[in-house]
Amino acid sequence: MSVKYLTNRTLFQKFSTNLNKRFLATVSTTSKLEDIYDIVIVGGGIAGSALACALATSNLTKLQKRIALIESSNTSNIREWNPLQGEFSNRVSSLTPRSVQFFKGVWQNINEERIKPFSDMQVWDGISDARIRYNNESDKKGPLAWILENYNIQHAILKTFDKDKSIVDILDNTKVQDITFDKESGGEQFDLSDWPSVELSDGRKLKARLLVGADGFNSPVRSFANIESLGWDYNSHAVVATLHVDPNIENKTAWQRFLPTGPIAMLPLQNGYSSMVWSTTPNLATKIKSISSKDFACLVNAAFQMRVADLEYFYSQLGNNESVDLQSEFEWRKSVQLKNSDPKEEFPPLVLGVQEKSRAGFPLRMRNAESYIKERVVLVGLGCGSYNTSVSWTRIKSRAGRCAPFITRDINLLRGYSSERYLSNLVMLGVVDKLHKLFGTDFTPTVLARSLGLKTLNNLEPVK
Repeated sequence: MSVKYLTNRTLFQKFSTNLNKRFLATVSTTSKLEDIYDIVIVGGGIAGSALACALATSNLTKLQKRIALIESSNTSNIREWNPLQGEFSNRVSSLTPRSVQFFKGVWQNINEERIKPFSDMQVWDGISDARIRYNNESDKKGPLAWILENYNIQHAILKTFDKDKSIVDILDNTKVQDITFDKESGGEQFDLSDWPSVELSDGRKLKARLLVGADGFNSPVRSFANIESLGWDYNSHAVVATLHVDPNIENKTAWQRFLPTGPIAMLPLQNGYSSMVWSTTPNLATKIKSISSKDFACLVNAAFQMRVADLEYFYSQLGNNESVDLQSEFEWRKSVQLKNSDPKEEFPPLVLGVQEKSRAGFPLRMRNAESYIKERVVLVGLGCGSYNTSVSWTRIKSRAGRCAPFITRDINLLRGYSSERYLSNLVMLGVVDKLHKLFGTDFTPTVLARSLGLKTLNNLEPVK
């Protein structure tokens, strides 16, 4: 049998249990060398591309790696991303100082003109108005976090890949057709039959030493590994939008108000622009997305400033055939409310309008995979489960740290990652679920208890 010896960027390594020495693998010429990879990542979204970049630039894999990133959509729109001034994507991320450190290798490619740091955050109860405030300005610790568009992050990562095309093979506009363990061998001295084989829509087959699923909620990789996803759907939808806000007010605070129907949050993008996420009932979400821009802006202002009883009136007028001027109603009710409110009470900048076509919605789900690893398979991002679109860069960094040495050793190193992250994920998901239920009720004893908790926490600076 003819063989080909891999002497450069050796893909296959094996440690003898006794001598712990690497041997040089031989691979049958019936296998296409270019289709054999150390790591194949399915899903080129923000989680998958970030993991690919972290792995490709890891000191542990610089000398020895071959990584493929498979993405079903065309990435040219992200590569050529050149947004107009004053227009923002409705998909944004919040990067903490630790997250920024994670991206230090690509930070020079980030469009810094479209990053907004914030040092102040206010969260309050929609019924009792009990409030907690986080502020880093007084102690000069720097921003709490930075808000930027997901496109900005992905563009920077792809730009890093384009500068050195040898670090990651990007297979975009390519779908996964099937994933199997086939019987094709890598030769008499090396058996690849236990390596996942990924069949692509372009006819190629990729052999993966390690297969990573960053392919979302309905993950083909998770299905291939027979890993169950546990969780439930909430009777809630999230509505996102890019808002035009009062440009005369310095936009440096993140705001969140917990309403009985779900929380609404406003994150600063630039002076004059903010990103909104509003979780509410499916019926109300549908109406919020379809009303006029003028009424939408008024409703968002009411959601942050009006008492719940007044807000219920606004809800009742949505879709009402009888014409009601919501702006006039808001101004009148606001003038009455001001007579009995705390003059020190703060609210977000007034919403003046909404960016055209920026309103969108999606159902809220709670999911967690029963395991994050199987034989030669790792799940990341929404592939392993989370509270919808949240991405933890700490978890991505952990995955990169565990996957990199796997290339040079064995799969046992991944088990530490699974145990390390699984418990923390369960805790995080449990907290999110409990908060969802805690603030989703107007039961008086519960309202009193959570309000007391917020007020107490607000006075405990070290705890905050």
